[in-house]
Amino acid sequence: MKKADVKVGAILNGKSEEELKKPFQGKVEKIYENSALLAITSYDPVDETAISDLNNKIVVNFKNLKVARSANKNSKTASTNEVKIEKVNDAVKKDADDQK
Repeated sequence: MKKADVKVGAILNGKSEEELKKPFQGKVEKIYENSALLAITSYDPVDETAISDLNNKIVVNFKNLKVARSANKNSKTASTNEVKIEKVNDAVKKDADDQK
């Protein structure tokens, strides 16, 4: 792949020559001159310990990236640390006021 083909937020298939034994899938978080930082979203269970050690992130050279198709049948989905914020319901506020 070329740098121009890689966009932040894109889901790509990648392979690591040193860190991981099997290919993986990840979401592009940052683009560098010759590589990209990926948040690993799907991987082979064989690499579970290595993925954990990497905190689900890895820098991959563009030559080791491909456009993602679907995740492999035997792949494992990485947990995400996304925080969701919701507005407090007015009824909950009223209950709190009534208790005062």
